[in-house]
Amino acid sequence: MSKVPDLTKRLLLGRALSSAQQHEQLLKKRIALPVFASDALSSVAYAPQEILLALGAGGLVMYHYTPWVAAAVVVILLTVVASYRQNVRAYQSGGGDFEVATTNLGGNWGVVVASALLVDYVLTVAVSVSSGVENLGALLKFMQPHEVGVAIGMVVVLTLANLRGLKEAGVAFAIPTYLFMFAVFSMLGWGLVRLVAGTDLQAETAHFEVRGDETDLAGFALVFLLLRAFSSGCAALTGVEAISNGVPAFRKPKGENAAKTLLALGLVAMTLFGGVTAFAYITEAKFAEPDQGSHLIDPSTGKAVTDADPVIAQVAHTVFSNFTPGFALVTAMTALILFLAANTAFNGFPVLGSVLAQNRYLPRQLHTRGDRLAYSNGIIILATMAGLLIYAYDASVSRLIPLYTVGVFVSFTVSQVGMVRHWNRLLATEQDAAQRRRMKTSRGINAFGATLTGIVLIVVLITKFALGAYIVCIAMPLLYLLMKAIRRHYDRVSAELVPSGEDVALPARNHGIVLVSKIHKPTLRALAYARATRPSTLEAVTVAVDAEESRRLQDEWDALDIPVPLKILDSPYREITRPVLAYVKNVRRRSPRDVVTVFIPEYVVGHWWEQLLHNQSALRLKGRLLFQPGVMVTSVAWQLQSSDRLKGRVEPPGPGSSRRPPRTGPRSGGGSVSDRD
Repeated sequence: MSKVPDLTKRLLLGRALSSAQQHEQLLKKRIALPVFASDALSSVAYAPQEILLALGAGGLVMYHYTPWVAAAVVVILLTVVASYRQNVRAYQSGGGDFEVATTNLGGNWGVVVASALLVDYVLTVAVSVSSGVENLGALLKFMQPHEVGVAIGMVVVLTLANLRGLKEAGVAFAIPTYLFMFAVFSMLGWGLVRLVAGTDLQAETAHFEVRGDETDLAGFALVFLLLRAFSSGCAALTGVEAISNGVPAFRKPKGENAAKTLLALGLVAMTLFGGVTAFAYITEAKFAEPDQGSHLIDPSTGKAVTDADPVIAQVAHTVFSNFTPGFALVTAMTALILFLAANTAFNGFPVLGSVLAQNRYLPRQLHTRGDRLAYSNGIIILATMAGLLIYAYDASVSRLIPLYTVGVFVSFTVSQVGMVRHWNRLLATEQDAAQRRRMKTSRGINAFGATLTGIVLIVVLITKFALGAYIVCIAMPLLYLLMKAIRRHYDRVSAELVPSGEDVALPARNHGIVLVSKIHKPTLRALAYARATRPSTLEAVTVAVDAEESRRLQDEWDALDIPVPLKILDSPYREITRPVLAYVKNVRRRSPRDVVTVFIPEYVVGHWWEQLLHNQSALRLKGRLLFQPGVMVTSVAWQLQSSDRLKGRVEPPGPGSSRRPPRTGPRSGGGSVSDRD
C-alpha cells in the first residue's frame, strides 16, 4: 500500500488500534443504550403511523380500535424484552438468537435464525435511512428529487463512522439519541400538562375525513384488518434483539449490564410508542396513503389531501402550538434518529457475521477485525446490500415496510423455543431448590414469549405476504441454502486436510525446472537459487516462440558455460503456457512418486502500473501450474529499482491481524483446520 492510500485511510478511519486495545472499545451502559436502542426507539416515528394507515383502509370508524391495537403491541414488546433478558444472561458470546437456536435446537435451526436476522438487519438499514430521508425531504423540499442518492450517501456516512470503531461510533450517536428521547418525553410531558389545564388539543388533520377502500367490514374481514394493523404496529419491536448480538461490546459483567440496558430500552420504547399513539388518538391525528387503501379528504373542498405531515410531526405541532422551537426540536430529532437507527444493524450484523464465520457458515473474512478493531468486512457487506435495496426500491418506505418484521419474528420465536429447551436441560441436572425456582420462572417467561411471538409471526405472514413479505420468504431460504453450502465446503476441505500416513512420506526425488525467457540477472538468480536447493535433477526450459531467438539463446547459453542443461520446447502456434504444462505433465508421468519444482523469475515493482507491464506470462503460467498435482511453484523475486521507494515503509496491519481468540475446545464438524485458516 502506498503512502497516499494509507494516509487517506487514516484520515477516514483514524489510527490503527492494536489487539491489546480491544478492551478500550467496550461500552458503558449509558453509551450502549443509544448504540443498540436507536432502531427500537426510531420505530416511534413510523409504528403509530403504520397502525393508523392500516386501520384507515376500513374508514374513519376503524380509528376507534387504535388504543386496543397499540396496547396489544405494548404487551408483545414487554414480553419480548422480558424473554430476551433471560437470553443475554445465559448466552454472552454475541451469537444471540443464532447461538441459542444452534445450541438447543440444532445447527439447522441456528442457520434459519441467522438467515432471518441477516435479512432483517439489511432491511433495518434500508427502512430507517429511507424513512429519515423522507422526513427530511418534507422540511428540505430540494432533496425530494434526489432521495435515493441522499439515502445511499447517508449509508456511506454510517459505514465510515462504524469503520472507525464501536466506541467512537457509540459516542457519536449517543448525544442525538438522548436528544430524541428528551424531545419526545418533553412533548409528552408538555402535552399532558396542557390536557390537565383544559386545553383542547386538536391536530391539523382532526377535521379531515378518512375514506377506506374496504367498507362495511364485519366478521372475518374486520378481524383481518385489525390483525393487519397489529402486524404493522409490531414494527415497534424491531431492534429489540440487537442487544443479544452485542453482548461482547458491554463491560463486565456483560450479561447483567446487557440485561439492565435491555430493560431500560423496553421501558423507554414502551413509553414513547404508547405516548405518541395515545396523543395521536387524543388529538385525532389522521394519516392515509392511496397505495395502502386509504384516502384523506378535506370536507370543505371534497378534495383529497396528499401532503399531510407524519403522525409524530402532527402530534408535535399540536402539543407545541404555543412553542415553535419545541416542534422544531421534535421533528429534527425524529429525522436524525431515523438515520441513526441503522447504526443498530451496523453493530449487530458484523458481530453475527463473525460468529457465523467462526462456525464456518460464512466466509472466514467476516471473522477478521480491521485496523480499528471493527469487523470491517461485515460492515461493508451490510452497507452494500442496504444500498442496493434502497436503489432497487427507490428509497420508498411504503414499499419497504411490508418486507419488515418477518425475519425478526422468526428469530424471536425460534430463540424462545430454544431457551425453553435450555432451561429444561439445566433443570434435569440442577438439585438446588432456589436455582430450580429461578430456572422455572425463566422457562415460564420464555415459553410465554415463544407462544406470543409465534402467533404474531403467523399474523404477520398472513397479513403482509401479498404486500411484499413473500420476497423475504424467498430470500431467507436462499440465504439458508447458501450458508449450508459454505459449511459443506469448509467441512469437505477440513476432511481433505486431515493428515494420513502417506502425507509424511518423503518424495522419491525432486525434479527442478527453471523457466527461461532470456539470459539476464533474474534468470541467473533463479538458476543460482534452484541449484542451492539441491534438487535431484535440474534443467532450464524455454519455449521456442521464435526459432532465431531460440538459436541465439542456445549460443549465449553455451558461451557462458552455465552448468545447467537448457531444453528448448517447440511451439508451432507461438504459445508459452501449453508447451510448459505438457512438459511438466510428462515429467510427472515418468515418475509419479516424484515431485516437480518449477522456478519462475518474477519482477518486484514499485508502481501498480508497472505490474501491468511485467509478470503477465508468469502469472498465467503460475495459475495453471498450481492446479497440477505433485507440482510445486516457486517465485524467485528480482527487485527493480522502482521498488526501492517502498523500502523501509512501515507496513500497516493487514487483514487477519486481529481476530477473536481461537477456540480451545474441539470444533463442531470435525476436521483439523486451525481457527485461523
